[in-house]
Amino acid sequence: MTTITTTTTTEPRVATDPLEGVRTRCGRILLTGAAGNLGRVLRERLTRYCDVLRLSDLAALDEVRDGEESMRCDLADAAAVDALVRGCDVIVHLGGVSVERPFEEILPANIAGVYHVYEAARRHGVRRVVFASSNHVTGFYRQDELIRPEDPPRPDGYYGLSKAFGEQLARFYFDRYGIETVSVRIGSSFLEPKDRRMLTSWLGYDDLEQLVRRAMFVPKVGCLVVYGVSANRDWWWDNEAAAARLGYVPAQTSEPWRARIENEQPPLPETDPIRRYQGGAFVVAGPFGD
Repeated sequence: MTTITTTTTTEPRVATDPLEGVRTRCGRILLTGAAGNLGRVLRERLTRYCDVLRLSDLAALDEVRDGEESMRCDLADAAAVDALVRGCDVIVHLGGVSVERPFEEILPANIAGVYHVYEAARRHGVRRVVFASSNHVTGFYRQDELIRPEDPPRPDGYYGLSKAFGEQLARFYFDRYGIETVSVRIGSSFLEPKDRRMLTSWLGYDDLEQLVRRAMFVPKVGCLVVYGVSANRDWWWDNEAAAARLGYVPAQTSEPWRARIENEQPPLPETDPIRRYQGGAFVVAGPFGD
């Protein structure tokens, strides 16, 4: 029987802050997926870093507030995305399907949509994108492995596959057109961790804001992939690049919830794929339509 363990490490530290002396404010930030869970979180926080926060989603948005503007947009519509990006300095791209779904549902927003975003960025001279990637790009690595962003992708479904495509698209647009991207492989970002897996993958909202802020403004990031995770006790991901390149040092941890979660939720059998693989339930989602 395979023994499933996690890898414990200390949080990364940086000697100097790459944002020291750097202005962390710009004219207009575009936030796609603004009606989603993390979009709503960042909407409350990103206005402090720009003169205007342009909000976009296919779903209806709440009433526009001071310092905001709203443009409803279908990411599958190239012309609409082109108009959406015009006049923006930075793009924080959260838009798209955020759960495992059939490929036909993933394709329009997550694959065609991210292409439309980068094409519009190229045409309108946007030089920095923060791309909401996902830990599901590497979901088929085991939970007893410590992996690095440069390790080969092992998507755990169509959603993870679409995020792997987005990361490679970002690389292409940097190599050919010089558009810089920080792809953040977000773990599990909620107000608090909900289960045993999230004790390892959890990303607190304050750490999310810190990471996005750094991804927007740290100079000369090139095309960088980092993990979005807090300073949890157990780690599956070597996030040294986030510390070394961005100066990201997480301030939150899942430890305050550990005792309650472990008491309320018995561990799954060691042979269960949800426990064996880093992607959790995503590795068993589907097939769809059979």
